[in-house]
Amino acid sequence: MATGFDLENFLEMLAAERGAAENTLESYRRDLEDFSGFLGKTKLAAALSDDISAYMSDLTRRGFAETSQARRLSALKQFYKFLYSEGSREDDPTRTLSAPKKRGSLPKVLSMEDVDTLIETARVETLKAQKSTAARLRAQRMYTLIEVLYATGLRVSELVALPVSAAMRDARLIEIKGKGGKERLVPLSHAAQSAMKDYVGLRAAEGAYETSPWLFPSHGDSGHLTRQHFARELKDLARSAGLDAAKISPHVLRHAFASHLLQNGADLRVVQQLLGHADISTTQIYTHVLDERLRALVESAHPLARK
Repeated sequence: MATGFDLENFLEMLAAERGAAENTLESYRRDLEDFSGFLGKTKLAAALSDDISAYMSDLTRRGFAETSQARRLSALKQFYKFLYSEGSREDDPTRTLSAPKKRGSLPKVLSMEDVDTLIETARVETLKAQKSTAARLRAQRMYTLIEVLYATGLRVSELVALPVSAAMRDARLIEIKGKGGKERLVPLSHAAQSAMKDYVGLRAAEGAYETSPWLFPSHGDSGHLTRQHFARELKDLARSAGLDAAKISPHVLRHAFASHLLQNGADLRVVQQLLGHADISTTQIYTHVLDERLRALVESAHPLARK
């Protein structure tokens, strides 16, 4: 059995039948190729249950977190289930294997004050005299990215791939195509709408990216800003704002969006819909953040807690 052939067929199935995004496909490819490298001379399609168990132990030795190990095992399970269903194997070597238990880690959450500081720092940067047109556009782009991300809680991949048409109408809702091609509507704040229009207006005034279909275009292969580039610029902004850059990322701002909504009384189902979570159990992690804050509040403020 040809390893490359089986892997490519599996990835093709994920794309065609499940609508998996390019980032998802690349993640599966990396995970399965890593396991193939671990196997050495044994073909990927011929691996045994003991091989997979040894690989999971190797991931632990290499310092992989439980979440990363669980993702790797999930990729293997889906791959071998596919081979079994296609008749390429007579058994599924992952059938009796279970993922390592995840520790109850809580997502990092920025305070509302920290988010305000971050946004205000980005806004003030747009008012400064810049050395070049490119610098002016970068400053306005960063402010727009921050406003839109905190207003919507989009995944970073959804944010950087927004079409320019999202800024060309006055609608308070924009349609997002998320994981698996599922569509949802997310609201825009007035500040986010205004920032988008100002950014597109500045682009037009400077004659930049006139034909680009993307709200945040670039000269790279994708045609739009990459997740990695945005993450780097966000950390630079955090440092300028006097915040700990190690604790700030696009995903942390998405966490802040969800946590601050719940903190202010939003319904968990509404937050689930806004985030695009298929399962509400994924959204419930944010209730644990609130539980921790409430516990800390009681311990610090309740008179009996001090005894």
